Amino acid sequence: MAIDVNNESGTEVDEHALLDIARYALARMRIHPLSELSVIVVDTEAMTQLHLQWMDLAGPTDVMSFPMDELRPPVKDEEEPPQGLLGDIVLCPEVAERQGREAPTGHSMDEELQLLTVHGVLHLLGYDHEEPDEKAEMFGLQAAIVDGWRAEQGLTGPSPAPTVA
Repeated sequence: MAIDVNNESGTEVDEHALLDIARYALARMRIHPLSELSVIVVDTEAMTQLHLQWMDLAGPTDVMSFPMDELRPPVKDEEEPPQGLLGDIVLCPEVAERQGREAPTGHSMDEELQLLTVHGVLHLLGYDHEEPDEKAEMFGLQAAIVDGWRAEQGLTGPSPAPTVA
């Protein structure tokens, strides 16, 4: 899996963990191992501009996803997944830090960024949370991926609760 993590935010983040959880999520979703993904970490000013430009919404947000080849997980186990460019995930650590602190379980900025990375991957793969049934599916899958990755890392304690709406 070719995954680039570019931190342009000026905030120190655990780039290795973002790379690792993105790789884990893509493998779990059976995305072709030669597919490409970019994770960009930006400050609130850059995220505010992107949020306004692409969503016509004021203020910064936590995560944005920009799909390229619209890859989807294979439907059947025997199907060969297509190779391609997944797209870009843009994260904002300042928003993630606040959300993690305000979450019911309270967790670190890095834990929130890990959750948001999985959330962004799922958006790139066509998942959404506009409707209640879509939200249940996406957030259930998101929790399973984060929990699986945390278990594989030997991390204990509760997984971060979803903070994205």
